[in-house]
Amino acid sequence: MIEIIAAVAGASISVAAMGAAGFTRKSDEAREAVVRLTMAVEHIATQLESLHVDMKEDRKETYGRLSTVEQRVSKLEARPPI
Repeated sequence: MIEIIAAVAGASISVAAMGAAGFTRKSDEAREAVVRLTMAVEHIATQLESLHVDMKEDRKETYGRLSTVEQRVSKLEARPPI
């Protein structure tokens, strides 16, 4: 009878140890996944910031050119017809 109790206790300890090891492994995998996702989000944020800066520069250039064209058109409209 003692052998059966010892075997059950040993099996229980083994199962508990395997469960703890599995939990630790899954926890490590989850931690790595969070790190990868965080890095990906930071990379995307950096790329968006770069895109935003590029768009602002393009917008500034476009509006500058548009202003020049508007001034030229105004000068042409102000001239008397020939």
